[in-house]
Amino acid sequence: MWRLFLGLSAIWTCAAVALARTPSPLALPTIARVHYEGGGDWYANPSSLPNLLHEIAQRSTIRVAGRPVEVRLTDPDLPDYPYLYLTGHGNVSLSDREVEALRRHLRGGGFLHADDNYGLDSSFRREIARVFPDEVLTDVPLDHPVYRIWYAFPGGLPKIHEHDGLPAQGLGIFLEGRLAVFYSYQSDLGDGWEDATVHRDPPELREQAIRMGVNLFLYALSAGPPR
Repeated sequence: MWRLFLGLSAIWTCAAVALARTPSPLALPTIARVHYEGGGDWYANPSSLPNLLHEIAQRSTIRVAGRPVEVRLTDPDLPDYPYLYLTGHGNVSLSDREVEALRRHLRGGGFLHADDNYGLDSSFRREIARVFPDEVLTDVPLDHPVYRIWYAFPGGLPKIHEHDGLPAQGLGIFLEGRLAVFYSYQSDLGDGWEDATVHRDPPELREQAIRMGVNLFLYALSAGPPR
């Protein structure tokens, strides 16, 4: 009987060690979609982030989680996510606690990608000015690593959707020289990441959107704090 017990104990121990050595899917880096208030559809483009994570896994040497997560800015696990993604078509509204939490996260090495999905521009600019009242959104230089870390974008942010017919702009906020906020304005990368049947974007536009997304994710990992 004791031999049977010891044998089972050894099996259980080996299994526990094996499980401990196998990283949980959520322990792998992923993209965290910001759940905000104000009426905007923070959940827009539901297939975009899973598709982008799949492409990152296929095209780079980075092991990533198979799915994104949803996070509120006041969640205690916010620092676990190197890439915050904020999008939508309507109003973005942050509480004072969320403003402080986002400021602390970004000053601590975090990265926020705000993706203009047509309709959030004025509210995003208002809220990010609350987060960093002494900083301004400026053009990200074309020689910045975000435009060349994996794929080359010599002309800067690609234009995916028409919107107001204005050129796409990659705007950023730099903290002590580090790009902490990237605002893809008049581009709509998320639409280009969605399933091909959703917006029926030409394959070459979807490819440009995906390539830019790969760059943004890899930059976020490389520029953030050690994990």
